[in-house]
Amino acid sequence: PRRSRRRKSVAIAYEPGQGEGAEPRRPRWEPPNWREQLERIREMRRSRDAPVDDMGVQKCYDSSAPPQVRRYQVLLALMLSSQTKDQVTSAAMLRLRQRGLTVDTVLQMDDETLGQTIYPVGFWRNKVKYIKQTTAILKQKYGGDIPSTVEELVQLPGVGPKMAHLAMHIAWDSVAGIAVDTHVHRISNRLKWVKKETKNPEETRVALEDWLPRELWKEINWLLVGFGQQTCLPVNPRCSQCLNQDICPAAKRV
Repeated sequence: PRRSRRRKSVAIAYEPGQGEGAEPRRPRWEPPNWREQLERIREMRRSRDAPVDDMGVQKCYDSSAPPQVRRYQVLLALMLSSQTKDQVTSAAMLRLRQRGLTVDTVLQMDDETLGQTIYPVGFWRNKVKYIKQTTAILKQKYGGDIPSTVEELVQLPGVGPKMAHLAMHIAWDSVAGIAVDTHVHRISNRLKWVKKETKNPEETRVALEDWLPRELWKEINWLLVGFGQQTCLPVNPRCSQCLNQDICPAAKRV
């Protein structure tokens, strides 16, 4: 058969702001002074002596356990940590690990024993129910491992977006997004790291991911959580001790 001599047309993709008739590229929004604020927070966090540093989820699992068991323990610690201080979560995880913390041991544990072991974490009765449901799903659907995507993780009972993103960071060493808890949410709004005030951590996550360079996504949770535990407190923040006092929109200047 005779070949057509017509050349195939190739679509040309212009970069934004290039090509005929293209509109000028708009600069991406970013908050003023954010790099300096971030560098000062790094300086304040240099000693790594906040509760999250010693007793955060990344310290709660058995590092000598097989990878699948480690990942399960990370997810469980995250589930326990919701509405709970790091010290309480760490103690509950230690008690669970002393019983041999695996998918099978949790499934074999009755609800009363599990409740007594994790008490006094916040909402412990609900967490008993969620832990049992999630663990059964992991056994049936994932062969005892945890899902490796945010989309699948948030489908598990008792697992929210913050937990899912932290599970990706800690368990899978994968950065799928920014993990935003109450500390990150509060501080991002105080520093005006969001275009307009956000109402909840999930809104804050979306707002931060819109401008914050991706290479900082993994670091930002750890930095701001410890900063929020020690200096930028929910009530009566210690502005006089903060290196950002002169460039923080919310600072109480004396």
